[in-house]
Amino acid sequence: MERQNNFGQALMNGLRTWARVSSPWVLHFNTGSCNGCDIEILATLTPRYDLERLGVKLQASPRQADILLCTGPVTRQARERLLRIYEQMPQPKYVVAIGSCAISGGVFQGCYNVMDGIDKVIPVDAYIPGCPPRPDAVIDGVVKLLSSLYPPQKQVVAMLREQLRHNGKGAAV
Repeated sequence: MERQNNFGQALMNGLRTWARVSSPWVLHFNTGSCNGCDIEILATLTPRYDLERLGVKLQASPRQADILLCTGPVTRQARERLLRIYEQMPQPKYVVAIGSCAISGGVFQGCYNVMDGIDKVIPVDAYIPGCPPRPDAVIDGVVKLLSSLYPPQKQVVAMLREQLRHNGKGAAV
């Protein structure tokens, strides 16, 4: 009975991961950039690049967002807002730092009001370098983040084989 529960739980986790990867909702937050990266993020939503064809939807509320897209260096003024938005996002949540400023502070590094990159304040899962990065680089970074959420295919097949062996079905996978 315990093995059936483990299989059911693994199946539900796989279904949840599939749903999360197939239709992630993103939230864009500017922590103090020059708006170059912001324009490129908006360009990914236009018909030319069409990020929505991958199931990605721009969301206005952190309570429904899965991925936080951050641009710009973290300023002292934006730090508390960034933390509040990050805490309002449901688990699991992922953060993508877009542009040189979000990664290291960029050209604003060393300014009196800049606290460097996003990873000094919240954990970052993916980095997309560039000043500003092209829309296809943003799409590539989001796709790589989403593909990293899937367990390796060999691991899934091995789990299914193990389950079938214990159930005595004898079917080959």
